Amino acid sequence: MTGLVYKSTGSWYTVKTELGKTYECRIKGKFRLQGIKSTNPIAVGDYVDFELDTKSDEETGVINVIHDRENYIVRKSVNLSKQTHIIASNIDVVFLLITIDNPPTFTSFIDRFLVTAEAYSIKTILLFNKIETYSEETLLEVKYLAHVYRSIGYECIGISAKTGKNVDKVKSQMLNKVSMFTGHSGVGKSTLVNAIEPNLDLKTKSISLQHMQGQHTTTFAEMYDLSFKAKIIDTPGIKGFGVVDMEKEEIGDYFPEFFELKQDCKFNNCLHVEEPKCAVKKALEKDEIAASRYRSYLQILEGDEQHYRTDIWEKE
Repeated sequence: MTGLVYKSTGSWYTVKTELGKTYECRIKGKFRLQGIKSTNPIAVGDYVDFELDTKSDEETGVINVIHDRENYIVRKSVNLSKQTHIIASNIDVVFLLITIDNPPTFTSFIDRFLVTAEAYSIKTILLFNKIETYSEETLLEVKYLAHVYRSIGYECIGISAKTGKNVDKVKSQMLNKVSMFTGHSGVGKSTLVNAIEPNLDLKTKSISLQHMQGQHTTTFAEMYDLSFKAKIIDTPGIKGFGVVDMEKEEIGDYFPEFFELKQDCKFNNCLHVEEPKCAVKKALEKDEIAASRYRSYLQILEGDEQHYRTDIWEKE
């Protein structure tokens, strides 16, 4: 039988067939020895083949084939720098939720995520949430960041999951698609999903005032069928985002504004750091490229992960 993975708990996988029946499945151990460097060989969004486990009294299955993925979002795994963790696969669009404060989302995190999405050709839409709580000064910061990312080509939407502002715009982007919602814990992912589909009634938690961080409410990535011909993958909140498997020469290609200027650099393999006649550095000097984006690029280029050593799923 063939089915779609809706939930992964690390050892068991909830798989739904085309007929809509779900089975709890496990994986054959040998899959972990077939050159798969990921800590989770199967991810939510994967299509798999499985057979019923005749040795079990319950109707469970054993997965024996993983279909090729169209794309996936991957990140460094916990304490295993050479291994990766696949967050989800076969995604049509990712919604990255951002809050300026309560909790803060820094541009370095946004850019690291966008670089990974670009590398795997996944469309990303930036959602600036909690706009109903912001002061005039903070709203100006939202407008500035939205301007930076729109100028690169990313769609940005200011929303309020709590009041419902612009939630309809988000829903219109989700029709007939598999969408993934991600961001730090506390940015309002579960609140937004509940606003989009109230019947799901996902758990939400308040912000920890002591650390101004979200209290994690989602333990595992999980896919949901929505009432308006859409699927959504809700993910655990993430503190940091380590970039995986990129050569230094290709990192700049995943910054769209850098890639656009690359042909004007003197050297084809320009790293945009100390090379003469670099079009990217020239644009930076003219404020045609955001300084924050260039800083993020240098951090990734230099492998500066010291602020991302706690690059783990936040736990309840």
